[in-house]
Amino acid sequence: MATSFRPRSGGTHAAPPVSAPQPSGAAPLDEREIDALQDALDRVPAPLEPLDVSMIDGFLCGVLLQPQPVPEARWLAHITDADGRALPASFDASEVHTLVRRRHAELNQAIAEREWFDPWVFEMHDEEGDEEDEASTGPDAVYPWVAGFATAQEFFPELMRLDAKAMTAPLALLYRHLDPDDLEDAEELLVEIESLEPPVELADAVEELVRATLLLADISRPLRSAAPANPPRGHRPMRRR
Repeated sequence: MATSFRPRSGGTHAAPPVSAPQPSGAAPLDEREIDALQDALDRVPAPLEPLDVSMIDGFLCGVLLQPQPVPEARWLAHITDADGRALPASFDASEVHTLVRRRHAELNQAIAEREWFDPWVFEMHDEEGDEEDEASTGPDAVYPWVAGFATAQEFFPELMRLDAKAMTAPLALLYRHLDPDDLEDAEELLVEIESLEPPVELADAVEELVRATLLLADISRPLRSAAPANPPRGHRPMRRR
């Protein structure tokens, strides 16, 4: 299965995860740390184009789902520039790298243990600070996370070379949030996407990100005694401040 995708740029600020269990042993980033990560990314000098925090989350999942571990030096460069261009020597990226490594470890543990995790997806607000209509903002809210995941597949395509038939259903849950024109040579995937009912609420779309990630992990990182991914329901997306 081959796809070609280039994400739209965009920035967002984070709020803390809510009401979902965290995997033991991996301390999640708190609100202050997520804000600090986005602030540090905002300081990356042009012409570099860093991922925002929601894209980073999807990107890390895309990296962690590769059938063979991706060396840190290869994926870390794409955090501060989508194309992996080198940072200027004058820019101190230590804070960015430290925080992203922690999120990478947390997600790695959740994926390895097939545990629920909170995707960094944020509810959208209008200029007055009110929540926008759920039906119109759901795809836009999920888009940055999926764009980050797709960016990982662009640079690390080993996952996409696995059993296309087995991956079609979970990939459809993710890639239905992209413009169909962004997908190339993916007829079966597009057919599967067309067969899906749209998520009723943003929370449903967020839950599907986790389910799709864990289902893909069953393919690329199988457990000795793998059980179907079945994360608990009732998760609420984070609220953009």
